[in-house]
Amino acid sequence: MGCALVTTIEAPGEGVGAPVIERPHNAARRRVTAPSRTNFEFWAWLFMRMSGLVLVFLVIGHLIIMTMLDGGVSRVNFAFVAGRWSSPFWRTWDLITLLLAELHGTLGLRTIINDYAHRNQSRFWLKMLLYASAVLVITLGTLVIMTFDPTLSD
Repeated sequence: MGCALVTTIEAPGEGVGAPVIERPHNAARRRVTAPSRTNFEFWAWLFMRMSGLVLVFLVIGHLIIMTMLDGGVSRVNFAFVAGRWSSPFWRTWDLITLLLAELHGTLGLRTIINDYAHRNQSRFWLKMLLYASAVLVITLGTLVIMTFDPTLSD
């Protein structure tokens, strides 16, 4: 398998054949590994589809509420956020949106890294950086949502 994504092959007795699109760079590596007992790839695939569907509704709902209802974005300030996050419903809505979006994006980027990082060491460090940033964003976002004090004043 070469570096180019499109190559040509020769058919017997016909000269140059039609272009063939190669698989991602590490397809051969995937074939030689033993199948996983936990089937993580299946559950990751299923999570991506389900979280994507849920995120469509959560994000569209968020955008409609934040930008279109009751005067648009000009009303979004500390008092608006304090009023909204005084309700457990809105804290839960925003926390679920944060968690699903971060995990959905992390799994998507993990797949891209697995497909296109050539060396094992590069793949390892890129994924470690990805996981560290995901943990940081989830931790800080959860901390802000759960510890927000609406009684703070200017």
